[in-house]
Amino acid sequence: MLEIRNVTKVFNPGTVNEKLALDHFSLTLEDGDFVTVIGGNGAGKSTMMNAIAGVWPVDEGQILIDQVDVTRLAEHRRARFLGRVFQDPMTGTAGTMGIEENLALAKRRGARRFLGAGITRKEREEYRELLKILDLGLEERMTTKVELLSGGQRQAVTLLMATLQKPKLLLLDEHTAALDPKTAAKVLETTDYIVNKDKLTTLMITHNMKDAITHGNRLIMLMDGKIILDIRGEEKKKLTVEDLLHKFEAASGEEFANDKAILG
Repeated sequence: MLEIRNVTKVFNPGTVNEKLALDHFSLTLEDGDFVTVIGGNGAGKSTMMNAIAGVWPVDEGQILIDQVDVTRLAEHRRARFLGRVFQDPMTGTAGTMGIEENLALAKRRGARRFLGAGITRKEREEYRELLKILDLGLEERMTTKVELLSGGQRQAVTLLMATLQKPKLLLLDEHTAALDPKTAAKVLETTDYIVNKDKLTTLMITHNMKDAITHGNRLIMLMDGKIILDIRGEEKKKLTVEDLLHKFEAASGEEFANDKAILG
């Protein structure tokens, strides 16, 4: 479903601020894979995510989604393949519009628009059933402006919007980092439910090692723009935070020191 082939990205080339963010980076995801991504600051996690989304062009290599080469496609053109949830709960929704209006926008994404009725009764019932999945009572507040929701509620709605059309690839960019632990756990529970129900191929960046181990069927760790650990199957199921730290030290030759990381 996703192939990243020898992708290189350098920021500020030829200057004192030159930074090699991705170094001949390669990664393949099979259909239905749920891969968690972890690494220190500057490891290349967000750069990888933005390369997939087409935020800027890569310097070398190829990116294919469902066997379609999207390497040279503009961000808005490859968006039809992707669903994305960002770290900031204020991103990804229209705050001054109601919950049902935001879901309607997501439902019509990529489709031709016509003058006519806004939200049909059938759609409204569909959105009500979707919101019930969240178990947050939002199905009774469908006309509430999204800007009035809490961060966790808004992030949960954004997750529904990103997956409403069952994207080829779901990108979760530290989507629980700005939430309190209880709310983050609820959003992750919802994430697991939606990803498993729709068998979505998913990449989830997290700063929490315990979450990286608990969720998904595969874990990769980045360092200096490369994958230094790739753990899956039974090995991942038996993995502990201590095991992961030992593996990192063995692969990198140094201790994992990142003040942003939560070890669990």
